[in-house]
Amino acid sequence: MLDLIVRNANLPDGRVNIDVGITEGRIVAVEPALQAEAAEDFDAAGQLLSPPFVDAHFHMDSTLSYGLPRVNQSGTLLEGIALWGELKPHLTQEAVIERAMAYCDWAVARGLLAIRSHVDVCDPRLLAVEALLEVKRRVAPWLELQLVAFPQDGVLRSPGALDKLKRALDLGVEVVGGIPHFERTMNDGAESVRILCELAAARGLRVDMHCDESDDPLSRHIETLAFHAQRLGLHGRVTGSHLTSMHSMDNYYVSKLIPLIREAGVAAVANPLINITLQGRHDSYPKRRGMTRVPELLAAGVPVAFGHDCVMDPWYPLGSGDMLEVARMGLHVAQMTGQAAMRQCFDAVTSTPASILGLEGYGIAPGCKADLVLLQATDPVEAIRLGATRLRVWRAGKVIAHSPPASATLNLPGRPAQLDWRLAR
Repeated sequence: MLDLIVRNANLPDGRVNIDVGITEGRIVAVEPALQAEAAEDFDAAGQLLSPPFVDAHFHMDSTLSYGLPRVNQSGTLLEGIALWGELKPHLTQEAVIERAMAYCDWAVARGLLAIRSHVDVCDPRLLAVEALLEVKRRVAPWLELQLVAFPQDGVLRSPGALDKLKRALDLGVEVVGGIPHFERTMNDGAESVRILCELAAARGLRVDMHCDESDDPLSRHIETLAFHAQRLGLHGRVTGSHLTSMHSMDNYYVSKLIPLIREAGVAAVANPLINITLQGRHDSYPKRRGMTRVPELLAAGVPVAFGHDCVMDPWYPLGSGDMLEVARMGLHVAQMTGQAAMRQCFDAVTSTPASILGLEGYGIAPGCKADLVLLQATDPVEAIRLGATRLRVWRAGKVIAHSPPASATLNLPGRPAQLDWRLAR
């Protein structure tokens, strides 16, 4: 007797009419017409059953703080950093926790059950670090929160930042972060990458650096990051986030850079909503998009995930925790409209970031955790097209969120009364 069988589901890999058997929070069977009994049988009715969404890059310490202490009038990255610097002295642990918990509620309702969040360590109080460690503890039963020690003001540029970063790691933050392009000089940026990679290697930790988040084609910190990843044997444990300068680099240099990234086992995270909002601000026309070279990285075998990055904070006034919105924007900006490419965009908010974060038991296969999302769509492409409603969200085989199907009623002569945006198959 199983706990639950989800029957007649379509899976992201293209299999259709599949039954998924679950017991004690784990998947025990994935096959057509599963011959077993369960305490609960649920009919997915040919809709898409996916592992949960995963956000590989977010800033939960600043989320939902839009307008505090004022609005970013220029819309630029640097004004956003300055605004965050103005807000930091006025933060309270209670307010950071309250906003982060509210965002985690949004995430769960959207089927987003794993988030890697960078947390600023340049405040001597480490207030945001302690707040997000408390949030991590509270949400652990339903959402996996992985924290990155992020020296927002530069690990060398900000006095004492390296010591504060080490303190954050001692408190339980799991990933070493950095922001080399915000250091005072290119040489300081390169030195910060060396220091932080060596720290991660010594502690056996992963690395995730904001890298080359600018329109400067001469910003070369991803090259340095890949070099040190290879030198220190950090293959598969290092991520370069943003990489927007690659959008402005010449093709010859990129033809050398991308193989270096692949050989070093470095993953990439693009943040479509934020990259195209913050970059190109100094351009008139033609105006650069700013997002990194996603199709080229994927073609070379570099894992690429999409992150949400910001939701209603000093850098971005919009957002709702919807990773399908992120995938849809990434698809458009990267011009990935082929069938295989669109499915890669779905992977970029599910299986690829799960691999980058090192999530245990992720997927739909026997032995995996029974963390699942039922989408009102028949396949990943339709899910992206529609921003599909999350009909059910399961954590360890238990429903933790559900939504009514999206529908509309028409009053038109000779036309159906109920509208369904899915195509008839």
